[in-house]
Amino acid sequence: MLVDCDPGHDDAVMLVCAAAYADVVAVTTVNGNVGLGRTTANALAIADHLGWDVPVHAGAARPLLADPIDAPEVHGHSGMDGVTLPDPDRTAPGDAVEVLIESTRAEEGIWLVPTGPLTNVALALRADPGLDERLAGICLMGGGGSGGNVTAAAEFNVYADPEAAAITFRARCPVRMCGLDVTHQVTTDATFAARVRGVGGPAATLVAEVVEAGIARFGRYATSTIDPPMHDPVALLAVTHPHLVEGTVAAIEVDTGFGPSRGATIVDRRIVTRDGVDPRVGVTTEWVHTADAPAMLDLIVDACRRWA
Repeated sequence: MLVDCDPGHDDAVMLVCAAAYADVVAVTTVNGNVGLGRTTANALAIADHLGWDVPVHAGAARPLLADPIDAPEVHGHSGMDGVTLPDPDRTAPGDAVEVLIESTRAEEGIWLVPTGPLTNVALALRADPGLDERLAGICLMGGGGSGGNVTAAAEFNVYADPEAAAITFRARCPVRMCGLDVTHQVTTDATFAARVRGVGGPAATLVAEVVEAGIARFGRYATSTIDPPMHDPVALLAVTHPHLVEGTVAAIEVDTGFGPSRGATIVDRRIVTRDGVDPRVGVTTEWVHTADAPAMLDLIVDACRRWA
């Protein structure tokens, strides 16, 4: 697996699950929840905190076309406000796109799991037109078929770089969208934080602090759920434990205009068009819409136990 992320609180929990359940070739970072310098430092610090010797490579510092945006109202200016992490004792080379390409040339059939804006993924797909045919698939956290969070229409990761998302959704390999429809089913609360703390160890401490930080900030930013959702682990667990999700093959378009629906992911739920055509024929995208939330939360706890 290749993991492309922008840590970010829920990215941290995703990385705990990745370390526990996946054979991760490399972690690449992108500008997103905070700037690239912070997302990269956070990824390095999380790996160091876990004692996880995974290569980390920095990527794109800005979207393909638009101005960068971030989410300090959610994650704070560090990206991990409220969480205690060590200063990383290493640095990351700035060659993420090359790593994405070369890793798939060295070994075909790798899953790519992006949980931030899709800039690195789009740059790699443009630089190497054969990349998507070497991947097992792309399972991303982003988008949604029923509205957004950063705007009424758009989810943050897609809104942050809609042009990159449009390129990614056109990839020839399977592309699974784990958007707000499914991530809003996997929510946390104080009871879950206490359950994780009871496990003990560095991973449990990290995850508990992430959940508690989310609860403390929750309601001060745009949301449509009662409790804080655990977005990014869903995309990771959809690959490592695919039986826990359900999806539907559907064409997905990204609005790259500059109106009120910029960044919206439009899911074609039709089984036949007015012209009598099945719009699913030849489609490589899948809209993931259902998750076994209790089982996913159990897996997060079990991942923490590996460092207890």
